[in-house]
Amino acid sequence: MKWEGREKSKNVDDRRGQKVKVGGGIGIGTMVIIGLIYLFSSNPERLVSDLQLDKQMQQGNNQIAGARAARPDDELADFVSVVLRETEVVWNKLFREQLGKRYQNPTLVIFDGKVQSACGFASAASGPFYCPGDQKLYIDLSFYRQLSQRFNAPGDFAMAYVVAHEVAHHVQYQLGITQQVHSKKGRISQKEYNDLSVRMELQADFLAGVWAHHAHLESQILERGDIEEALNAASQIGDDKIQKQSQGYIVPDSFTHGSSEQRQRWFKKGITTGDINQGDTFGARSL
Repeated sequence: MKWEGREKSKNVDDRRGQKVKVGGGIGIGTMVIIGLIYLFSSNPERLVSDLQLDKQMQQGNNQIAGARAARPDDELADFVSVVLRETEVVWNKLFREQLGKRYQNPTLVIFDGKVQSACGFASAASGPFYCPGDQKLYIDLSFYRQLSQRFNAPGDFAMAYVVAHEVAHHVQYQLGITQQVHSKKGRISQKEYNDLSVRMELQADFLAGVWAHHAHLESQILERGDIEEALNAASQIGDDKIQKQSQGYIVPDSFTHGSSEQRQRWFKKGITTGDINQGDTFGARSL
């Protein structure tokens, strides 16, 4: 991806090196808002486990004379900030010209170790996520290494796809889709709710593709191999592949994000058409 020298977003909250104080216990309110969180890593159980850890997590503040010290991941921080800015440009334009609405830019929180959000506490192990409660995206930059090594999805545009996917959840929140899906929780069976979750995640993949389509039209950001990197990432984090690797067998009714083939296909549809109106995964008979 061509990103060097491009404008960075002003909506980045860099919390790397900050101390995180964890309150005592897990309250009912905290458990409720956990249901609002959309985890890229498809592992919400890990978040609950994280909430039960130490009451106070000590981290070095990496500061020198009141200024942040240089870090090995500073270049990656710049990269995700540029990607965020590219999403702001595209979604502001699409909301204005195609939807007749005003887009509100989300904030990207960069953290390491642990972080507190309106959706509760999370760790790097939880993976990148979007919290509707504060309309912020959360990313521990170490996920870039996990994406390459654990998920076998290297490349800068694989990481750009991750950011674009979480931004897409913000787009869904802005359009009221998130609220509609969440309102069904507890009113329908778990199987039916899982199906709605899959449809929302696949739509986020589609919207990530729509972003890439228009970002390239606007700024010519794509390089040879970028689309393949994103498609590979979409494949590697499919529910079927993750279940097969983690437990040795696949349970389709428990899918919450979609299969590898589905995630690739919806992202490809988005980047090929660039048409936001073709992403109605909720009305699709076949995913």
